[in-house]
Amino acid sequence: MPSREEITYFGAGPAPLPTAVLQECSTALLNFNNTGLSLAEISHRSPTANKIIADTKEALTKLLDIPDTYEILFLQGGGSGEFSAALQNLVSAWVERRRQRAVSELGDGPDAEAKVLERVRSEVEIELKVDYLVTGSWSLKASQEAARLVGSKYVNVALDARKHSKDGKFTTIPDEKAWAGQLTPKGKAALVYFCDNETVDGVEFQSFPAALEGNEGVDELNETFVVADMSSNFLSRRVDVKKYGIIFAGAQKNLGIPGITVAIVRKSLLNLVPPPPFIHSLAASLPNATPAIVFDFTTLAKNQSLYNTLPIFSLYVATLVLQALVHAFSGSIAGQEHEAATKAARLYSALDAHPTVYHVVPDRGVRSRMNLYADREAAFIKGAEARGLLGLKGHRSVGGVRVSNYNAVPVQGVDKLDKSKE
Repeated sequence: MPSREEITYFGAGPAPLPTAVLQECSTALLNFNNTGLSLAEISHRSPTANKIIADTKEALTKLLDIPDTYEILFLQGGGSGEFSAALQNLVSAWVERRRQRAVSELGDGPDAEAKVLERVRSEVEIELKVDYLVTGSWSLKASQEAARLVGSKYVNVALDARKHSKDGKFTTIPDEKAWAGQLTPKGKAALVYFCDNETVDGVEFQSFPAALEGNEGVDELNETFVVADMSSNFLSRRVDVKKYGIIFAGAQKNLGIPGITVAIVRKSLLNLVPPPPFIHSLAASLPNATPAIVFDFTTLAKNQSLYNTLPIFSLYVATLVLQALVHAFSGSIAGQEHEAATKAARLYSALDAHPTVYHVVPDRGVRSRMNLYADREAAFIKGAEARGLLGLKGHRSVGGVRVSNYNAVPVQGVDKLDKSKE
């Protein structure tokens, strides 16, 4: 039976965890802080749970320099759940912004309520859009979920990267000049969504898209809120949180284990909730605009993420991972960013050294630091497994080899994989 030291796991998620974190978790699972209780048995409304929530928020705020104008929420449903949660919360917020404007301009005369409703209904049907930058499998799924929920007529796919690649696949993110003109004019769209790193396809935005700049300081009644799925590159580089309306990430890549999702939400959005009768009156034009209560950001914020039962053990794992990062890099994510870039450079160098054997994402400017894809499979994977290198099989939709370079993958493991490619 191999030891943990003999194995390097490159799985795409759930991802590897630091051994020290697992050792602490094993103690907590059996007897947390000498209470005689497993952490899995302790109430999510207990002082213990409240402290874990507070500790997680504190470490996350420190690492990402999250302003106090943002709320950190913990919920369930993974990134896929956030496809609907972010959409419905922001579409509702768009409706409320339009309702408030109509009330302000139309006054409160005898027919004002009906006039407000009719005006907003007209604006929904004529103006409402949700913009999507589709650069891989996950952003494609997000756009499809939006069409399923609110209707395809409201979904504007401003970028479909397949149309810009030679093979018709998600192998590039084109220059912004090719798609910026397809965005809905600022202030008209409820949101613009992008997936920062595409886990399946191995492409990543190298920085915040310049075409989405310009929202800071804009009157929030006219702002298009940026939504980013950072599930697979969360905590791997510095982020200017102020540029976003919502950032979300499933825990099972760089943060912990499945069971929780983090959403970093601008607090001002939590006040943009239309009265239920008003949003219901728009249902014929705009179905499914109200989020389920467990995905309602305002409800979650009011209840400190405890409206329903939060899996505290999963959150505790995240707390330990975050605290380990704070300790390792003196509270700054810049150190982890440097390490991730170093590991990725070594891996790509090894792959590029054998271009006839390993066919990787050709556009070097968009290659993912987290998920490296190559179209070679059976023989390589078998040989790698014999060397204790596991989790390298590509996603079922694309096959090949996928090397996931998450934070907990050690540099020594990367070196070991490099040698196996020779």
